[in-house]
Amino acid sequence: MTVLVTGGAGYIGSHTVYALLDRGDGVVVLDNLSTGIKAQVGRDAAFVQGDIADAALVKKTVVGHKVDSVIHFAGSIVVPDSVADPLAYYDNNVVRTRALIQAAVESGVRNFIFSSTATVYAEDAPQPLAEHAPKGPISPYARSKLMTEWMLEDVSRAHPLRHITLRYFNVAGADPQGRTGQSSPNATHLVKRAAMVALGRLPQLDIFGTDYPTPDGTGVRDYIHVTDLAAAHLLALDALRGGAASTVYNCGYGRGLSVRQVVEGVEKVTGKTLPVRLGPRRPGDPPTLVSDPSRIKAALGWTPAHDGLEEIIASAIAWERRFNG
Repeated sequence: MTVLVTGGAGYIGSHTVYALLDRGDGVVVLDNLSTGIKAQVGRDAAFVQGDIADAALVKKTVVGHKVDSVIHFAGSIVVPDSVADPLAYYDNNVVRTRALIQAAVESGVRNFIFSSTATVYAEDAPQPLAEHAPKGPISPYARSKLMTEWMLEDVSRAHPLRHITLRYFNVAGADPQGRTGQSSPNATHLVKRAAMVALGRLPQLDIFGTDYPTPDGTGVRDYIHVTDLAAAHLLALDALRGGAASTVYNCGYGRGLSVRQVVEGVEKVTGKTLPVRLGPRRPGDPPTLVSDPSRIKAALGWTPAHDGLEEIIASAIAWERRFNG
């Protein structure tokens, strides 16, 4: 049995590919390399360059590699960009994903894992956020993810395709073995950009919003190490292959950290004071997102192994040094 990983040349996708290969799974990666980097795909994975909306290519790949499961990462993820160009996000994240799902159904794929987001929850939903909390996405990015969740729910009722949706909180860090990491120079991830500032590759760190209703006025997020997130995908895959019903899980630690706390953490790890520039809130950013991860822990036995903030930061710094020489 082989897993088709869409977007497997990207940040979270490449980590999950390595996790699959490390335990002996067959893997084929489909990526158009619009943001991904082919060199970060594990060598033992088959690679197909192309678009998820190319139905003929998807079907050929599924049949040729005997794919039984899809892990779908491919998509656009920058919230402010989605506000500025919503149609592009609905095209890439909804229309193209619909084509992928249809090709999977028609090719006999039985298991589908979807990368969703914590931003599908309503701003006023009680924290920490449980999976049943009210939904109220405030950006086209988040709306596009919720639309796909709905599509998968409906498809799973109509066809023998079961799915698990994983709602990510803030993903950070890099592979402890140094094989892959966050490599986009235009990435908006806080830990990535703080690492770039600490190493002198950016002049300052922009902090967007200091007037949120949080203890220090900056946004509060639940930061999860990318390696722990990759492990959650493997557990979800095993559950589906074992006959589990379609469902959704949060992926976070249940611990909120403010932007200022993360900056302080980077300063502690690097021994450097980061120059910061304070600015207004970005459109589409909620003040607080903290998970309740009890469901995935109970159902799948997920146990974080890299949940220390300093470990997350240190791995990101190490990757940044290696990646940029």
